[in-house]
This record gives sequence, C-alpha cells and structure tokens, in this order.
Amino acid sequence: MTHRTSAVALVVAIAAAAGLVLVVARGRPATRVIWDDPVTRLRFRAVGPARFQMGTPASEHLRESQESLHLVVLTKPYYLAETEVTQAEWTRVMGDNPSHFQECGPTCPVERVTWLDVRRFIDRLNAAGVRGYRLPTEAEWEFACRAGGQHAFGARDTLSSYDANINGHYPYRAAAGPHRARTTPVARFAPNTLGFFDMSGNVWEWTEDEHCPYPHARVVDPIGSCSSGTRVIRGGSWAFDGGSARCGARYTHRPQDTGYSIGVRLAHDMF
Repeated sequence: MTHRTSAVALVVAIAAAAGLVLVVARGRPATRVIWDDPVTRLRFRAVGPARFQMGTPASEHLRESQESLHLVVLTKPYYLAETEVTQAEWTRVMGDNPSHFQECGPTCPVERVTWLDVRRFIDRLNAAGVRGYRLPTEAEWEFACRAGGQHAFGARDTLSSYDANINGHYPYRAAAGPHRARTTPVARFAPNTLGFFDMSGNVWEWTEDEHCPYPHARVVDPIGSCSSGTRVIRGGSWAFDGGSARCGARYTHRPQDTGYSIGVRLAHDMF
C-alpha cells in the first residue's frame, strides 16, 4: 500500500466515523465531504452512493398505504444542503423575499415559494455559479433524512416540538410541547447523524418528483414521472403534526401552489 493510498484510507475512515460520506474515485482525489457554495453561501454535504429501503413498514404509526417499502439503489453520490434555503439566500439570488414570516429574520427559511419559483431560482444559480444546482429527488431526500436508520425519524421513533419545529399540540409518540405557529431560524435544532438540519419540521421541502405510486420491485436512481399534475413535498412543517414529519411521509402540491409552510432545500451534482 502506497503512502497516498494509506492517507486516503485514513481520511475515509475518519469521515465514516463522523457519520459522513467521502467519495473516492480511482485515479482521482477524494471528493470534498463538505462544500461551501460561494453563490448561495449554503453548506453542502456529500451523500451516497447508497442502497436502502424506501418507504415505511406496515407497523409504523400513522403510516399510509402509499408508503410501501421497496429497495432503492442510488448509484451516484450527490451534494445536499445542510439547511433549507433561507430568506437571505433567496433574496441574494432573486432580489426579493416572498416570505410571509419576514420578521423571523434572514436566517429563517424562505417560504411561499412555488415549485415553479424554485425552478427559476435554480436557473439563476446555474447561470451564476458552478452548474449542477437542482432539487433533490424524493429518494435522495429520504435517504438523507434516514441517515442510515429505519425508524420513523431515521434514528428515533419519537418527535416533539422540542426536537423540531412542528405543531407541538400534535407530537409523534411524545409529550406535547410549544406550538410556535411560525418558522424558526434554520439549524436551531440538532442535526441528524449525517449533519442535516430540519429534515423534520420548519417548512415542507419541494422535491423534483411528480407524485407517483411507488414500484413494487427494486429501482435504480428513481425520479417520479407519471403526469400526475402534482409534485412531492417532504419533511412536514411548523403548521403540521409530528406524523407528517416522518422520513417516509409523502405530501403533495401542484407546482403553482404556495403557502406559509412550503420552502426548499437544494441538491447539487457531485463535481
């Protein structure tokens, strides 16, 4: 084993121990685990490749039939933003702030953005920065939310408004807590084991996928496309109960719909 190979192996081991993913391609240097984007100023983390069971088991509390378990293979690594896009980041790119909760401050997530608005936001980013900005697919989003766990919230089976910004009157198998009735600054609550904040609660997050039935067999790099007329949003929000914030929960809106609890988290292709 050469000195370079040993060094790469050591870095990979350290990253794995920290719950991160470091991608190494033959003949190429290791991909950065963390990438600070100079345009949005968002921090991205490397994720994948991966194989995981997408959906929820029949025993999961509040499970819906559309959440049927199936094996997903993600063949390509990708970057996902640590946090939801904030009002400051949206304004920096678009020149305006559509959010209802502007008094919450620049570090609160942008909301009242349609899927179509988000597409325009991404187009501007790709024109200004390192091309490759996009929405995560539904499968990419769920894998990052689960962070290797198969419980309702990845590593855990309970959620209260002390853990995430959800409607505290309706927690998930936990004691009731405060209902803030508004967004909160991103990264106020603890991240999951992959380092992502607010995967549960704060604002719903648009994904790339149309809302389609899950397949019954193994799928590779899926993107929902079935002319359903609606797009999938994930993660729950400040206005919804804890059950809606489960990693496997699915909800939908039309691309032109907006609301006080709908925002976005960005993905980016790996370099």
